[in-house]
Amino acid sequence: MPDRAVLLVNLGSPASPAVGDVRRYLREFLGDPRVIDYPAWLRWLLLEGIILRFRPRRSARAYARIWTPEGSPLVVTTERVRARLEEAVGLPVFAAMRYGEPSICGVLARMRAAGVREALLFPLYPHYAMSSWETAVVKVHEEARRVAPHLRFATVPPFYADADYIEALHASAAAELAAGCDHLLFSFHGVPLRHLRKSAPSRAHCLRTPDCCTVEAPARTTCYRAQCLGTVRAFAARASLPAGRFSYAFQSRLHGQLWLEPFTDRELVRLARAGVRRLLVLAPSFTADCLETLDEIDIGGRSAFLAAGGVEFRRIPCLNDHPAFIDFLARRTRDWPAQQARVT
Repeated sequence: MPDRAVLLVNLGSPASPAVGDVRRYLREFLGDPRVIDYPAWLRWLLLEGIILRFRPRRSARAYARIWTPEGSPLVVTTERVRARLEEAVGLPVFAAMRYGEPSICGVLARMRAAGVREALLFPLYPHYAMSSWETAVVKVHEEARRVAPHLRFATVPPFYADADYIEALHASAAAELAAGCDHLLFSFHGVPLRHLRKSAPSRAHCLRTPDCCTVEAPARTTCYRAQCLGTVRAFAARASLPAGRFSYAFQSRLHGQLWLEPFTDRELVRLARAGVRRLLVLAPSFTADCLETLDEIDIGGRSAFLAAGGVEFRRIPCLNDHPAFIDFLARRTRDWPAQQARVT
């Protein structure tokens, strides 16, 4: 086996939709200080005293609605991507989950046993956020220091507006776009506002002015909102979307905090009440379909839009293992010598 390999990292999933497995997953996920970035004592109190008392049962029902005979849609799809990328590039490709299985620690141990010495770390997140891209990269480096200290990494940076990523996203959406709609809604995963401020290098740019995300600034390299809007602008230009026929929103928030707005659930109702009858929804912050797209959008979002007066609701699938996405991943892998490692 070659001493070079690719490591794909995605979010993760419970082992099953059983309440106990969901509780264990949520404890690991929401216990990450880059997800709920409160002091340890407050995070523990919030998790053990409130969230894990009520949320696992509700989340377990949602996971049960989307579970497949093969298992978690996210894990199953990521494995298909791994296999197809490996076939395309002729190098070993490994896939790990930031939370749950296959764990980063376990996959790194397999890479060590296989004799891998150099790895291209490919977080499957188009946009930077401390609760997604950053925590995945940091976790890989932390675990590598323990179980595979000889491994050297080059890391693929966020690719939110790269021309070839936008081309892959457009290719995956082309059939639905051709079928027509009144409006296209881009729905991104939400993050707390304080995460934007904490990630800003100067702490003096993000959310300080109404147009902060459209102004060129060093903060853009770590600003989730600016990168999401960059994806919207690039995709709208590629698809020749008419002004006023598309908008964006943010989903999956935790209550009790200030999060990015507008909120997807409210935007769906607003659009229907404003006269949008045929709606398309695209979720570019997710590269693989998961709970947030298959349940929150496809089931809950659809129901809210139709109940508010909408007539037709269609969700464009995530990139998943679309050939254009595999081509994008393969090009990035072949460009490996040019990849710049990021300090984490």
